[in-house]
Amino acid sequence: MNKRFAGSACALGCEILYGLSYIFTKHITGSVTGFALLGWRFLVAFLVINLLLISKIVKVRLKGKSLKTLAAVVLFSPCMYFIAETIGIKNTTATESSVVLACIPIVSLIASSLILKKRPSAIQVTGILMTFSGVVITVVAAGVSSALSLSGYVALAIAVVSYALYSVFVDKVSGFSEIEITYAMLSGGSFLFVLLAIAEAISSGTLNALISLPFRNLDFLIAILYQGIGCSIVAFFLANSAISKIGVNGTSSFVGVATVVSIIAGVFFLSEPFSVCQMIGTAVIILGVYTANSR
Repeated sequence: MNKRFAGSACALGCEILYGLSYIFTKHITGSVTGFALLGWRFLVAFLVINLLLISKIVKVRLKGKSLKTLAAVVLFSPCMYFIAETIGIKNTTATESSVVLACIPIVSLIASSLILKKRPSAIQVTGILMTFSGVVITVVAAGVSSALSLSGYVALAIAVVSYALYSVFVDKVSGFSEIEITYAMLSGGSFLFVLLAIAEAISSGTLNALISLPFRNLDFLIAILYQGIGCSIVAFFLANSAISKIGVNGTSSFVGVATVVSIIAGVFFLSEPFSVCQMIGTAVIILGVYTANSR
């Protein structure tokens, strides 16, 4: 029970951090590209975790260990997931992307059953379906819109499958601590997304603007510090810890919490409206998370 409580706390903390990121990125999403944000985010995270490593606050020992499964983790998340998510969100509406990404817990259940042979309980399935329904209600309440973009839908589908496979392979990893898995994810993400951000900036002739971005845009600096430290180092570590303690199915059941937190944060910090439908959707999400973990 202590292990399950710790895992649930890790999953909850991870989703709260993801949900709060909304208030930090709200004002910059229209002024910077997705790869510029990802490149700086993962660079900050990589630099900070290496400072922690040098100061011996964290310990990472990868030498002499089999890296095959760990490489699969890094491939699926952050590499494939964030590329696909960025392209998908860019080519679809907020409604479509939110609903498709809300399918992550459902696909994770399927992946866990097929690959790990860990069948979810009836209570877990019921709770996750309730959470998904709550997310759909909440998103639709904010306004229904459609982009009818095949490339966007395909990219979002790839993102959903990638995240589910990331969860499965974290569960399969053996011999690595949670911080070592996190370090590998940040190293791979930093290398890939910094290269993509630079390539994008060179192709558009904005390399100098990319390099100076955090120094001339305070909102962007705050966003990458929060996302780099909070959503990358801390949240990745909490997600990896949760999966190792309560498994893919248990961790997936908390995904809807990020939606609830982002809505509440928008209401309190950004003075956004809170409709009755959103209230109902939020209640259904919370009830679904409770149901999935009621045992």
